[in-house]
Amino acid sequence: MEVFFYGLFMDQDILTNNGINPSNPRKGYLKDYTLKIGNRASLIPKENEKAYGLLMEVDEEELIPLYSEKSVADYIPEEVKIITESDQEVMALCYNLPLELLTGTNSSYAKSLFELAKKLDFPEEYLGKINGFIS
Repeated sequence: MEVFFYGLFMDQDILTNNGINPSNPRKGYLKDYTLKIGNRASLIPKENEKAYGLLMEVDEEELIPLYSEKSVADYIPEEVKIITESDQEVMALCYNLPLELLTGTNSSYAKSLFELAKKLDFPEEYLGKINGFIS
């Protein structure tokens, strides 16, 4: 199944260390959503914004233990339409934290995400957005 990762789970080493063997990674974005970083990252609806990430093929059974971990157990899967770098529209599963549970700040998480997004060569504007969460 296609899954859209936008936080530190974009790091394939993290996924592999959690028993997930992703394949076919492609950069893409979710239109009309924006990134928010509290204790962890989440995407929330916001018109005229774009949230960037990696689209990957993942075995559905492998996601169960990943999203059972305490720090991400409140994330809810939703089906979204991702636009890839080659302008393909792909339906994918995306896990998001409900807005009312998005609390706190995590500068360390934001720094790690900034470095990963920079390595993935995301747009400068998006890197600036992530940088804004670093205190």
